[in-house]
Amino acid sequence: MKVLGLETSCDETGLAIFDSEQRDSDNQGLVAQVLYSQIELHATYGGVVPELASRDHIRKLIPLLNELLQQANLKKSDIDAVAFTRGPGLVGALMTGALFGRSLAYALSIPAIGVHHMEGHLLAPLLSDNPPAFPFVALLVSGGHTMLVAVKGIGQYEILGESIDDAAGECFDKTAKMLNLPYPGGPNIAKLAEMGNPQAFELPRPMLGRGLDFSFSGMKTAVHNLIKDNPTDINNSSDTQNRVNIAASFQFAMIDTLTKKCVKALKQTGMNRLVIAGGVSANQSLRQMLSHELAKINASVYYAPPALCTDNGAMIAFAGWQRLNANQSDDLAVDCYPRWDMTSLPSVINS
Repeated sequence: MKVLGLETSCDETGLAIFDSEQRDSDNQGLVAQVLYSQIELHATYGGVVPELASRDHIRKLIPLLNELLQQANLKKSDIDAVAFTRGPGLVGALMTGALFGRSLAYALSIPAIGVHHMEGHLLAPLLSDNPPAFPFVALLVSGGHTMLVAVKGIGQYEILGESIDDAAGECFDKTAKMLNLPYPGGPNIAKLAEMGNPQAFELPRPMLGRGLDFSFSGMKTAVHNLIKDNPTDINNSSDTQNRVNIAASFQFAMIDTLTKKCVKALKQTGMNRLVIAGGVSANQSLRQMLSHELAKINASVYYAPPALCTDNGAMIAFAGWQRLNANQSDDLAVDCYPRWDMTSLPSVINS
């Protein structure tokens, strides 16, 4: 089955084709993928402008589909099913992909299914050369979401903890803005932090002693106060050192918090496999700390392939295929959910 995946939940337009008959090939069934990022469009505003994001998805979907089919050497009639992101995300952005995908499926007389964005991220590591076996704990850190999930199978999810205010990605973006760094914040802070001392400033590790939920608004406020007390003028050499040290200290506090919560979740569930997915999972300092700390408890960590860490169409195509293969599909109604409880998803038997 060749499944076209469409990802339009936020500021990236991702399309991909997954072929289940090529699952055992070197590319794990991923025939082709294309991705257009709106980073330059939103950089001026320091964050995503929903209306601009929606309009840009509309402009890019057809050209990207044509590019994808050419790359895959396929015709529209070769597509067997369509999977699109139904939520969570920006409602206007979601609607563009959902209406496009549902309309294309109707025109081709093939099934279509709406996919949970975070389930797409959660399952993306299964497309790696070393996929994890069930069960496992997943740390999902993507955009406005930070959550720990106990995963027994596809659709068998228990939320262990989640962000109660700012998510990790949002905190990276807001801290970057305070440090006069461009959007998106994660990679720019990581680059600046390489030149700094992560022990220069002590920042809070929120809610470490209070279960597995996350709270990063206090860390953001602490950074704000730190910058106010320690000038960060990029044109002044001494102030510039403050800037790189604040970036390094912030990143260290963030990854230390995430790592400690992951270790706690593994011990609490008795599991020894951790999956980390979403844009923040690309952070190399986080990966190093996780590998070091998990080795102490004989646990393993798994990641999505580098190209599939951020939002992409491949994860949606793959997640869609898992459900279509279980005889799940949607009717002609197009519903999108800016907020969507992942535990409400039906399970896939024998996943």
